[in-house]
Amino acid sequence: MRPTVKDIARHAGVSPATVSLVLRDSPLVAEATRVGVRSSISSLGYVYHRAAANLRTRLTHTVGLVICEITNPFYAELAAGIDDALDRAGWVAFVANTAESPARQSRFIARMREHRVDGILLTPAEGTSPEVVDGLRQQGVPVVQMLRRVGGETADYVSADFKLGMTLAAEHLIRLGHRRIAFVGGARRVSPARDRTEAFREILPRFGLAVGPIINCLPTREDGAAAVGQLFQEKSDAPTAVLCHNDLCALGVMLGLADRGLMPGREVAVIGFDNISEGALHRPALTTVAIGARHLGEEAAGLLLRRIKSPDGSPESIILPPTLIVRSSCGAGPALQ
Repeated sequence: MRPTVKDIARHAGVSPATVSLVLRDSPLVAEATRVGVRSSISSLGYVYHRAAANLRTRLTHTVGLVICEITNPFYAELAAGIDDALDRAGWVAFVANTAESPARQSRFIARMREHRVDGILLTPAEGTSPEVVDGLRQQGVPVVQMLRRVGGETADYVSADFKLGMTLAAEHLIRLGHRRIAFVGGARRVSPARDRTEAFREILPRFGLAVGPIINCLPTREDGAAAVGQLFQEKSDAPTAVLCHNDLCALGVMLGLADRGLMPGREVAVIGFDNISEGALHRPALTTVAIGARHLGEEAAGLLLRRIKSPDGSPESIILPPTLIVRSSCGAGPALQ
């Protein structure tokens, strides 16, 4: 016969209620008691019937994590933050990568709902209809949008202040003496790209500067490197600094500059966005705007768990402040004075 909770309780010398608390990872149990109960569970070969427990609580303690571009190191760090927060709370996530495809996104969300996830963390794919989020909410599925927002401001949302981040980067370059500043990589039709582009267009005129060239390419290494050719067709009015949509694009721009015999950080300043770990290891090290991917993931997971617990609560918007991290890729060498 399979051992029961009562068998575990007798073996460990505790009450069945204490065993149940240990099985649910409750913080109410003293560590010594928890160790003893776990030892009894192992000795007797007890297996927790989680499906039955889920039926009792009507929760599966699983959430869906739908990410638009998991191959980008930024999103990997975001997912790590989410996983840390969920793990501390005793929850797990089913992860899906949409690769910017709304059709794939719809399939993944449908499959996750079939597995009765208790909520969804979503970075909407480019072209996502607001009806996707509205439909989930109308069907009683808690959903938190991350980084990208579709529809109005009546849904839970966690992101960074992208406009402020772009402003910090542009003002830094202007203080270094730059007057011809370009922006590369804002081709995505998503809210962060719009925020960055709007900030770029607004900040330069405040300092009496003309809005520099904008290259609307995808924010990838390949497109960043290719954009350099467009920016430096005419050397007479070529930019002395380049702001990039993200770090991957910035790393590509620096490769493109090197291919043309231009030294990033000396002849042309470069600033990225996201603060992926590779940027600090590059030479020259990449100046970037950090928005705390891991912290953002933890905040998003926490908000979703609160929403699952209180589905009728008021929507929350959590906007994290960015930080400019200055490294050598924007150094003010003689050519930049």
